[in-house]
Amino acid sequence: MSRKCEICGKSTVTGNNVSHAKNRTRRTWKPNLLKIRTMIGSTKKTIKICTRCLRSGKVVKL
Repeated sequence: MSRKCEICGKSTVTGNNVSHAKNRTRRTWKPNLLKIRTMIGSTKKTIKICTRCLRSGKVVKL
């Protein structure tokens, strides 16, 4: 199970930390995911979605 939104597909992104001296080290940014119980069709299902999808109304909580 990877860190990925099941609605929009947002997942972990990689890049660099850059210090004041311009030293670069690798780092990751993880999406803000929540486990939400929702109705899919006529069944109750738990899915992992990002908070932006929840806030924009793409999924309705039970």
